[in-house]
Amino acid sequence: QVQLVESGGGLVQAGGSLRLSCLASGSIFSINAMRWYRQTPGNQRELVAAITSSGITNYADSVKGRFTISRDNAKNTVHLQMNSLKPEDTAVYYCNSDVLVAIWGRPERRYWGQGTQVTVSS
Repeated sequence: QVQLVESGGGLVQAGGSLRLSCLASGSIFSINAMRWYRQTPGNQRELVAAITSSGITNYADSVKGRFTISRDNAKNTVHLQMNSLKPEDTAVYYCNSDVLVAIWGRPERRYWGQGTQVTVSS
């Protein structure tokens, strides 16, 4: 019932910036927390940033001060502004959201996007 589609990934030089976007679509009643994860081959998927429905944010220490998560509730969209990118930021970035679908009785659940590749060259 819900699809999350990430966009905005690409190749950027160290020190550069990218802005990731995630659009949630489908039969959505409301979206609670929205998150960005990232994953590199052989590693566990890592929580990068999260934002609550009220706009409270949390960041991994490794990205704090460089990344900013934001959301547009009217558009069911979450963004991740990534500045001062480092090669170690290279990963597939995944959008994750807690969504209450517009189906009565269905509990809130977490949905994942398909991921978007971010590559930071040195």
